[in-house]
Amino acid sequence: MKQKFDVTGMSCAACSAAVERAVNKLEGVDSAQVNLLANSMQVEYDAAAVTEADICAAVEKAGYGASPVAPAGSKDAPAKAAPAGEDPAEAELRGMKKRLVVSLAFLIPLMYVSMGHMMGLPLPAFFHGREGAVAFALTQFLLVLPIMYVNRKFYIVGFKSLWHRSPNMDSLIALGSAAAVVYGLFALYRIGWGLGTGDMELVDRYRMDLYFESAGTILTLITLGKFLEARAKGRTGAAIRALMDLAPDTALVLRDGAEVEIPAEEVAVGDTVVIKPGMRIPVDGTVLTGLSSVDESAVTGESIPAEKAPGARVIAASINRSGSFTFRAEKVGQDTTLAQIIALVQDAGATKAPIAKLADKVSGVFVPVVIAIALAAFGVWLALGQTMEFALARAISVLVISCPCALGLATPVAIMVGTGKGARLGILYKNAEALENAHKVNTVVLDKTGTITEGKPAVTDLLPAPGVDKTELLRVAAALEKPSEHPLAEAILAAAGDMPLPEAEKFEALPGRGVRAFVNGREHLAGNLRLMEEQGVDAAWAASEAERLAKEGKTPLYFAAEGRLLGLVAAADPVKPTSAAAIGELQAMGLKVIMLTGDNARTAEAIRARLGIEQVVAEVLPQDKEAQVRALQQQGRRVAMVGDGINDAPALTRADVGVAIGAGTDVAIDSADVVLMKSDLWDLVNALRLSRATIRNIRENLFWAFFYNSIGIPVAAGALYGFGLVLNPMLGAAAMSLSSVCVVSNALRLNFFKPKQAAAPQRPADLPQNNEPCAQEAQPKGEPVMTEKTIHIEGMACGHCTARVEKALAEVAGVASAKADLEGKCARVTLNAPVEDATLTAAVTDAGYEVTGIE
Repeated sequence: MKQKFDVTGMSCAACSAAVERAVNKLEGVDSAQVNLLANSMQVEYDAAAVTEADICAAVEKAGYGASPVAPAGSKDAPAKAAPAGEDPAEAELRGMKKRLVVSLAFLIPLMYVSMGHMMGLPLPAFFHGREGAVAFALTQFLLVLPIMYVNRKFYIVGFKSLWHRSPNMDSLIALGSAAAVVYGLFALYRIGWGLGTGDMELVDRYRMDLYFESAGTILTLITLGKFLEARAKGRTGAAIRALMDLAPDTALVLRDGAEVEIPAEEVAVGDTVVIKPGMRIPVDGTVLTGLSSVDESAVTGESIPAEKAPGARVIAASINRSGSFTFRAEKVGQDTTLAQIIALVQDAGATKAPIAKLADKVSGVFVPVVIAIALAAFGVWLALGQTMEFALARAISVLVISCPCALGLATPVAIMVGTGKGARLGILYKNAEALENAHKVNTVVLDKTGTITEGKPAVTDLLPAPGVDKTELLRVAAALEKPSEHPLAEAILAAAGDMPLPEAEKFEALPGRGVRAFVNGREHLAGNLRLMEEQGVDAAWAASEAERLAKEGKTPLYFAAEGRLLGLVAAADPVKPTSAAAIGELQAMGLKVIMLTGDNARTAEAIRARLGIEQVVAEVLPQDKEAQVRALQQQGRRVAMVGDGINDAPALTRADVGVAIGAGTDVAIDSADVVLMKSDLWDLVNALRLSRATIRNIRENLFWAFFYNSIGIPVAAGALYGFGLVLNPMLGAAAMSLSSVCVVSNALRLNFFKPKQAAAPQRPADLPQNNEPCAQEAQPKGEPVMTEKTIHIEGMACGHCTARVEKALAEVAGVASAKADLEGKCARVTLNAPVEDATLTAAVTDAGYEVTGIE
């Protein structure tokens, strides 16, 4: 059987490896996989040979904590993971912040006392000279004690890891800082001895031979790095809770011929469930009676509602838009599609390989080697006839100078700068794992709806019948669809803009076919071909056009008046302006691009051909998306999955790098590793480029950190004593600080990363102008024709930017109105007098933005 466990106490890759080794040693355990960032473990085992208690005991024996997790789909699972109802990640972050604040509060006066006189800063008289030597040393010791206490976790975990022969970064921090304090105490006693015996030379030597400030600095800087990592930790629990919230709490079922409201979890297989307009479907099943339109976007990602008739399948968490129907419950509880999605998110997260930081990889070798060198130095110098004091000083110097200050900063500082730069570019990396994995990606899997496309339908074609004006067709279509809540109705109304519309009377929704209403006293119809045929409308001339539109992935709607066809209005989910350029650039970077969608094959193929995507997989369920990503990984490919819907959550979690579009659902964002805040696919290009730059920077940092240690440790051990060179404590502290300065300075170079700019978006030649976000709206008959221009603009990033652009354009003489579109990266101006393009360009440029074209 398979069981998930929560694991506590892990802090690095060495910790997770130790837990895996401990559990895999148990007889009856087939495999144990630990997710470091999620603090979880997935175990496959033979329940007859080993129990959950045995597994928890093995983890505890290794020095960590473990507890089994409630089954997927159980609403009390989050509560069990956090009994107090608090997110463990938030509790960890708050604790880390408290440690950092306390550490800084005591480190600042500690550094002032220990180093202030070197910079000419004033110190109290009782700290000066031989007379103040004890006060000088004792004050530093008292100031470092609170820093050690609030960061005691380093010592608890570090020494425990040493005891279990699996040293990690915490072991290095604990050994190095403890050695610094021990040496400082030794120096303090030597100062006291010198004052008591009158040996002022001894006092002078050890007065400046204190390492207390080094210990405080080490602990504080490493805590800063840990705080930055904790802040960026993923929110798996939040994603699971958001998924669970999609399921309705109650359901309406037929019992003994009457409608009874019961808790959703009590719905049984075979129950007849009643669904009314606006209700959320509680379980999976098959429609028995009635016709309706169901919004399944929460599960399938498809923005256009699916028509449901007897025999059609319905999915839990989808929303009934219009009409009423009944269906037979077939999959309930943990068998529903939603519960399976929840299980997939949990399982994929539990089996994802933990981040393997290079510093943690080498710590298992580095720490024993450093300890061995320190012991060897102590023994060799004693054997060579040196004093115990000299030998001890050499051994402790090795431990102090090898303390991984630069090593511990190498990764988190670069991550901090890289993620900060990404945030300024609208790219949010959630954790270090996202940065490490993104640079290895060689395959990009793209969801269609909301990722490549806008995510909501827009009118693409107006095809009036002979003798019918386009404007009149649009006016009638908008009047008919105004009372409807159908997404295609919203698209038609958006295309109509502000044109005056006649009132639709006696409006009637015809589920599965369309609508009927009276406009200007005449009966009008709007809907599919089936409705036209039922009402005897001759639509033969439009059949070929409708077929052509369908092949292009568009949805044609028929409109008729008094039995005569008025024309076709086609709607589709338009491609985002930068999608084509982004896909082309990804392919130019050597990445394989695959489109994965729950939409029908015809629409998917139309998008594929238009954008030049090499492979498309259509009509996939949420489970299939996750399986497709897993299959690619089994082929040895590193996969980045880009999506925005709940249905994408399992695939986002399974992928090596999950990338969510910022305008997508909270679940998609919580499940992803990277979030593109501007909902622009082009940002994926810069996200991957920035990842590569950051990882290259980390490797450079680690090189300098190890280079410092490889030079400093032999000198500290006394390798150059024969040449009269013994490590001066202050020189050692300066060298340690210099290594950290080198690492931080190198990381700061990431601030100069230059994002690649996309070319100005071009409208596909085969699409009419109103397929674009800033399309010109149709002008109603009889109204003054006003000139409109579309200005393509780069640099807008938020609502304040669009407001600035609108204000700047509105102040230009001849501009009647201006409307900026953030997502479309453009602005539409209506002119009541001629205005030169140069004048409009100057207005936008003066506001601080770049004009890439005017049409």
